[in-house]
Amino acid sequence: MNYTLNQLQIFLKIVQTESVTKASEELHLTQPAVSIQLKNFQDQFDIPLTEVVGRKIYITDFGKEIAEAAENIINQVHAINYKTLTYKGQLTGRLKISVVSTGKYVMPYFLSGFMHQHAGITLVMDVTNKNKVVESLENNEVDFALVSILPNTLNVEKLDLLQNKLYLVGSTGPDFGESSGTQEIFKELPLIFREKGSGTRQTMESFIERNHISVLKKMELTSNEAVKQALLAGLGYSIMPLIGIKNELHNNELRIIPINGLPIITTWSLIWLKGKRHSPVSKSFLDYLENEKKQIVQDKFHWYEQY
Repeated sequence: MNYTLNQLQIFLKIVQTESVTKASEELHLTQPAVSIQLKNFQDQFDIPLTEVVGRKIYITDFGKEIAEAAENIINQVHAINYKTLTYKGQLTGRLKISVVSTGKYVMPYFLSGFMHQHAGITLVMDVTNKNKVVESLENNEVDFALVSILPNTLNVEKLDLLQNKLYLVGSTGPDFGESSGTQEIFKELPLIFREKGSGTRQTMESFIERNHISVLKKMELTSNEAVKQALLAGLGYSIMPLIGIKNELHNNELRIIPINGLPIITTWSLIWLKGKRHSPVSKSFLDYLENEKKQIVQDKFHWYEQY
């Protein structure tokens, strides 16, 4: 047998995603390239690793055992790489961060420079809703979490990174008279909400309740991207974080609708459990942010000040 590390990685990703297409997307490879490597890998075994029924790929029992062995081999290779880098005096290890869904527009910019400085660090970043982010932090499954609303059930420490501004947004702007108040305006707008457990939804509902607004609820969607696509299609309006609609505003595909009391301003904060003993990697990342966050905001989020 003469299989390569690349083939092991591709096969393991296919097993994890149960799809050649999804594996190719996650590995940033073309689908034909992944299919060829899968075929070359399978041809080295007398027993099938996969079966295709209809258009779906299934992993055989033997294939699952090979995948488990492949994962062990890959982990050992990572361990060798870490030991080599450590011997050379370079920082190694894992940095685990849980990020609320809209935070995916924020966190990568605060990670990029640090990751380029430390090639031996593996980043594990989970993007999900606020409830699951808080749960992973509470269970000490991650080093840090990025949130725009601090959890009131946990004792945490924080590092503020960037303002979070939320505006009323739609594909078109309704023409209201000057005498129209906030309550009257919202009676005419079909609103699109994020799912329960979302920090954006929590902020939106707090605004509605605080201003005693009666709203025409249109629909509930489970991601910021889904809400944005619904707005682009003209299905309604929503109170959305500015951070996720930069291109749409620039291209005049979406517009901010001026409303008294908006924007709502919160803060994107990196948080961790109070008293947590940081690993060398997470401690180094905190030090990096303390020194570089102001410059990162200036370089990457200068457009934010226009709104």
